[in-house]
Amino acid sequence: MNIVIDAFGGDNAPLEVIKGSIDAQKDFGVDVTLVGDEEKIKKCAQENGLDITALHIKHADTVIEICEEPTEVIKGKKDCSMAVGMKMLADVEGDAFVSAGSTGALVVGATFIVKRIKGIKRPALATILPTATTPTMLLDSGANADCRPEMLAQFGIMGSAYMNKILGVESPRVGLANIGAEESKGRELELETYKQLKNAPVNFVGNIEARQLPMGDCDVCVADGFCGNLMLKLYEGMAKFFSGELKTLLTKDTKSKIAALMVMKNVKEFKKKVDYSEYGGAPLLGTAKPVIKAHGSSNARAFYNAIRQAKQFTETNVIDEITTAIEQLKSKQEML
Repeated sequence: MNIVIDAFGGDNAPLEVIKGSIDAQKDFGVDVTLVGDEEKIKKCAQENGLDITALHIKHADTVIEICEEPTEVIKGKKDCSMAVGMKMLADVEGDAFVSAGSTGALVVGATFIVKRIKGIKRPALATILPTATTPTMLLDSGANADCRPEMLAQFGIMGSAYMNKILGVESPRVGLANIGAEESKGRELELETYKQLKNAPVNFVGNIEARQLPMGDCDVCVADGFCGNLMLKLYEGMAKFFSGELKTLLTKDTKSKIAALMVMKNVKEFKKKVDYSEYGGAPLLGTAKPVIKAHGSSNARAFYNAIRQAKQFTETNVIDEITTAIEQLKSKQEML
C-alpha cells in the first residue's frame, strides 16, 4: 500500500510531515510517498538529522497557498504538490492521499482529479469529534456552504458507512443538525432532508440540537457545510477554553499544584481525548478513492495518525458500501 502525502501542505510543513511519515512507515508497514520540492525535502531532513531513505519522493515544483483561489489547483498550479499527489492517486500510483493544505483546493482537486463516487452530488468533509461517550462524526464540516436536501441525505449515508467500517459502530445513529428536536423545525432544507433521511438506508434518529452533540446523542451528525463549520469551530474553541481554564485552575497556587499532581493522570487522559492530532484528519467522503484532510496546524503526531487513518480507509470497503447504499436510496426514491 502506498500512502501519498502532500509534503508542503499545512503550517508546519515539511518538517512535521517528514517526522510523522517516518514513524508511520515504520509502524504501519506501508509505503509513504512525499510530494513536493525534492531538494527542499532532502535539505530539511538533513538539517534535522532525519533518515528518509525508507520514504519515496515525488517532485512537485510549486505549492498552492491558502490565500489562492481553490480552482488554481486544476488551472494555473497543476504542478503544485497537492495537484501532483492527487494525480498520482487518480493514476493508481497511490492508494490514498493526505494533505493539510487548503481545504478549498483539496475539495476542488478531489472532485475533478480523483473524481466522485458514481451518484454522489458533492463530497463532504467528515470530522470526528470527541463526546462524553463515543466519538461522533460531523459532516459536512466545511466543504459545501450551500447544500440541497439530497446532498445532506447522502452525507448521512456516507457518514454511517464510515463509522461502521472504520470505527466499528454497529448501526450508527444518524442525526440531522437542527434548531429543535421536533420534525416540524428548521428551514426548508432541514424539513425536506428529514423526509429523505427517514427513507434512507440508515438508522435515522431525527433532529439533533447543537447542545446534544457533545453528549454523544448520535454517531453521525448531518449538516450543511456552513452550519457544520460553525459547529466545528465553536467545538474547537470551547476545547481550548476548557483546557486553558483547567490549566489555570490547577496552577494558580501551591494547594492547586499539589492537587494537580494527584489528578494528573486523569488530566492527561482528558487532554488526549480532545486533542485533534489523535484523530489524524477528516476524510473527504464521496471521492472515488480515499482522501484525508489533515488539520492546517498538524504536528508529526497528527500526520502519523492521518496516515494510519488513510491505511484503514484503504483496507476497508467503505467506498463500496457507500456506492451500494446510494443505489438503494435511488431505487427507493424512484419507487415513491
